[in-house]
Amino acid sequence: MKVSLKELKENFNPKLKPIIWNDDKNTLTLLDQSALPFETTYVELKDPEGISSAIKLMKVRGAPAIGITAAYGMVTALTSDTPVTLEEAIEKLNKAKKVLDQARPTAVNLTWATSNMLNNAKKYVEQGEAKSVNELILLLKRDAKKIFDDELEAELQMGLYGLEKINDGDTILTQCNAGGLATGTGLGTALAPVKVAHMLGIKVSVIAPETRPWLQGSRLTVYELMTDGIPVTLIADTAVGLVMYKGMVNSVMVGADRILSDGHVFNKIGTFKEAVIAHELGIPFYALAPISTFDLKSRVEDVKIEERDPDEVRTIRGIPIAPEGVKVYNPVFDVTPPKYVTAIITEKGIIYPPFDKNVRKIVEK
Repeated sequence: MKVSLKELKENFNPKLKPIIWNDDKNTLTLLDQSALPFETTYVELKDPEGISSAIKLMKVRGAPAIGITAAYGMVTALTSDTPVTLEEAIEKLNKAKKVLDQARPTAVNLTWATSNMLNNAKKYVEQGEAKSVNELILLLKRDAKKIFDDELEAELQMGLYGLEKINDGDTILTQCNAGGLATGTGLGTALAPVKVAHMLGIKVSVIAPETRPWLQGSRLTVYELMTDGIPVTLIADTAVGLVMYKGMVNSVMVGADRILSDGHVFNKIGTFKEAVIAHELGIPFYALAPISTFDLKSRVEDVKIEERDPDEVRTIRGIPIAPEGVKVYNPVFDVTPPKYVTAIITEKGIIYPPFDKNVRKIVEK
């Protein structure tokens, strides 16, 4: 079934709106994902410190959503306590970038967005496009909105490319939450082809592992897909191998927090396991991510794998499930080597192996 990007944009009306910028109040409203699925609550934030804390506490999570949130966080550096001069404005933006960047070190979208906003601000001042702080604020608001709009368009395009890999009646295995909650748009990356297929009347369903220890699969992916009316089955993380072995999965589609030029995919912990099993059983494994997620400079050994509080593993939502004080290793991401990746789907096209030759051809075109 053929459909244009324009048609998709015109007909896309998400039920979930995870990120809302209030231009009149200069505040950012976030759907608190740490409270889902039992409470649908929103937090209103007005400064970089509050937004950085929300990112760190995973009230907002998912690489693209973090990027959009960080962009608006840079705007609030100037709206929460408006500086008098443009020189002071640039200084405030530098400080805000440092505050925001430390919130989640692995997600490349965060530093990409803050760098983008800071560099643009410097350019506007140097080139005289912003002659006052208020003019600079308006320009940065425009830039933050563009990051959001570009993300949505990229996801719709990824959905169209990913649709080529879905047949009527398919079941897709995913990992964590790479839907509209993770991107801030209501659509998603890994779930974009699924949602586009659903919009077009193609029968498709999803198997969602729970994704310990934060349970993004059971709390968020299931919540999101049920809200959209898409059939979804929840499984324990340990059931991944069996459902693939039994032929219950047609393909695996996951998001990414960082993809290197040689095709190494950094994504939520548990992704590597899915990729290896899929490879062994001949099931296609696809990583879906916008171009902003690619890191063409780092080597795999250079990337820091974020580790979080051991109590996230010792407990489930505050309830102890292990002996107190037991030693814990709690990495948030893992890395999938390129040999296990069938293809990488971006808004610019589908990248096939060999990735060390083909990634740059697509990303840099």
